[in-house]
Amino acid sequence: MADYDRRGGGGGGGYNNRKRRVRDDDEYDRRPQRRPRYNEPPPLPVRIRKQLLTLAESPLRRWHEEVQSIAHIVADNYDGSELKESFLDLVGLMVLEQPLKIPFVAAVVLVANSLKGEIVNDVLARIIPRTEDKIKQGEWRDVKLYLKFLACLQSCLEGDGLFPVLEELFNRAVELQTSSSEDTIGTELVKIILLTIPYIMAAAPGPEAQQKAADLMDKTEVIASEPHALQVLIDPFHTPDGEDSPTANSSLIGLLQKQLQNEATNGWELSCLPRPWKMPLEEVELQEKMDNAQKHALPVIAIPETVVAGPRPLFPEIYFSVYVNQEIESVPSVTNIAASLIRDGLLDTINLLDFNRNVTARYLIDVDCYFADGTFIKRATPFDRLRDIDGGRSTWKPEDVAVDAVFSQLFQLPTPEHKLVYYHSVLTEACKIAPAAIAPSLGRAIRQSYQNIHRTDLELGHRFLDWFTHHLSNFGFMWKWTEWVDDVELPDLQPCKAFIIGALDKEIRLSFAQRIKGTLPEPYQRLIGPEKEQDTPAFKFKDAHTPFSAEGIELAALLRRKAPDEEMQPVIDRIHAAALEHSIDPLVSSTDVFMTAVCWVGSKSLSHVLACIERTKDRLLDIGAASEAARLQIITSVVTYWSAHPGTAISIIEKLLNYSIVTPGAVIDWALVSGKAGSGGEALSKAWVFELVFSTVVKVTTRVRQVATSGAADGTAEAEVTAMRELFKSMEDTLVSWAQGTKDQMMDPAEPMDGAGGNREELVQRWGLRWLRVFRRRSAIEEAYLLTATANQQQSA
Repeated sequence: MADYDRRGGGGGGGYNNRKRRVRDDDEYDRRPQRRPRYNEPPPLPVRIRKQLLTLAESPLRRWHEEVQSIAHIVADNYDGSELKESFLDLVGLMVLEQPLKIPFVAAVVLVANSLKGEIVNDVLARIIPRTEDKIKQGEWRDVKLYLKFLACLQSCLEGDGLFPVLEELFNRAVELQTSSSEDTIGTELVKIILLTIPYIMAAAPGPEAQQKAADLMDKTEVIASEPHALQVLIDPFHTPDGEDSPTANSSLIGLLQKQLQNEATNGWELSCLPRPWKMPLEEVELQEKMDNAQKHALPVIAIPETVVAGPRPLFPEIYFSVYVNQEIESVPSVTNIAASLIRDGLLDTINLLDFNRNVTARYLIDVDCYFADGTFIKRATPFDRLRDIDGGRSTWKPEDVAVDAVFSQLFQLPTPEHKLVYYHSVLTEACKIAPAAIAPSLGRAIRQSYQNIHRTDLELGHRFLDWFTHHLSNFGFMWKWTEWVDDVELPDLQPCKAFIIGALDKEIRLSFAQRIKGTLPEPYQRLIGPEKEQDTPAFKFKDAHTPFSAEGIELAALLRRKAPDEEMQPVIDRIHAAALEHSIDPLVSSTDVFMTAVCWVGSKSLSHVLACIERTKDRLLDIGAASEAARLQIITSVVTYWSAHPGTAISIIEKLLNYSIVTPGAVIDWALVSGKAGSGGEALSKAWVFELVFSTVVKVTTRVRQVATSGAADGTAEAEVTAMRELFKSMEDTLVSWAQGTKDQMMDPAEPMDGAGGNREELVQRWGLRWLRVFRRRSAIEEAYLLTATANQQQSA
């Protein structure tokens, strides 16, 4: 306060300030105040915490210096209970929260062991019980991270160290695989074993360890080399008969097995792994102390006879890279163990740090800090410059490896661990933090994905479209559309053209038509018609030539003033009478007029139309219950009114499903059977139709899971499951007919051929196959979920 007043109190100019200071002296104590001493070092626990949390993050600091500094402080002050507890807690937390730093945290413990042996005993006493708890709970990623940390401590462990634990895990995997070929827990255990072995070999190489590793890999090969029963369903590519998928032989554990065998042949070089426990030549004395430091017995890790899958559903994994078949390797090839080890560390980081996308993005950008020198080229090196790099040196771009890891989650089947928007946001933040490095990598990823869109699984193609448009919306909707300009002339059934149409529709949803038109070259302009530039579609009943024009206008007026249902009924009756005179379905006619009026009155916003639906819910429920034709007409009226903005139509239909005004079966029939979404199979190529059907199926399966988990015993669960199975069967029958070319619309000789010419039938069948694969997978996953839920309920009972 004294300083504040002395500067004039924050007020105006300093006129006569000297006199004011004299007068103020009587009111305030003007004795010099002791300022805080900012140069005082922070308490040791705080200092250790800061150093550990920032370990290895800067390429300007040398690993061994950071490791030694922390280890010496800990060893010199270990008797202090506060520092000891802080250090031990932080080690355990960092293993699970910052996976890329596990070797560096282990190096701190190893150096500390050479100074004060009891530290390792205390660390093991903390880690082992936690590992056992995670095994019991089925938290297999945490188990993997703890084992990776223990593997890095192998050099200070007595006897065989961690190998007996891996042997025991393998025994459990064999038992599980023997009981069921579709078991996924055993596959997960083998993956953990194979990802742990390299860290043991990097920490404590030697003839005995090599033999142990070889023996263990001989055993794991039986499981790792056998394709899992579900592998075909989760392949990110769907190729026509006779063609091999780019990931046909990319089972993660299968690749790991081969990669480790190659490493064993090459003497376990493992050149990508950091070895911060290996000191430089000037630290020869410390290295000798570490090599001769006390050895510790690894406490027994109890593994229960029956292991559980845990809270996260387990599926076989396929190694996916968006940068396949490049002229020059910018990411590790699938034959190199670095591909799996780097990807594993990045994926754990991405999925564990979902609460902070900014920190996640920073770790992705700094990935080269956490692996051995020479693993990557300099950041932001242009791809064209890779040709100039001398033979034998790495051409791996750190930003490509980071982008590739995020895309592997966007393209993970059946579902990634987190909501897709999280992975969107990670890429957005990375691009904002390091645009010069990340943007070119993203550009090449987009081009690769677009070129493969025709053989990408349809669900993944839709995810890519969602991410692409969302990403562009964060950067002014700017993209080099001229690269794809030739594809604008393709028929709408062609996958590339369908992608372009779907992308422009999504962009308009995220902005508005005029803005998007301004970002496009001239050939694209015709894809955005004038109707898309209207915020509110025209009300067709304002045209006097439209049948039931007067009644439509009258109903709209009644809806606007929130008239009671009794006032609307006479108008509905007039429509019925007129329809009967013209021999058309009276209920379908009145439904079209009424639902179109609801859409027009509520067209100001989604909340307006929902309020209008809420007020008329009883009438709409009666209409929906009256006939299948009426239910289809409700959907048709909504989609017809919002034909220029299908995203709005989808939102309204989802609300109608929530109110049970229309049924999931009606939505499927409307989209895939009736031909109202597009004739001759055109509906199959429309991104918004897939979005509508997919979201409808997700609603059904989510409801089934809710009642299955709740254990409802009143028949509700059984009814919901039966309804879901009937829905999937109906979709199967419909999509099989499209895929086999036996659909009536495809066999109708009167059906006009569009620009696809004689290729149209082949294209439609291809779309049918892609749809069929998606929903067969969804059905299989839900059936597997129900089996697991039933087994869990029986066990708990």
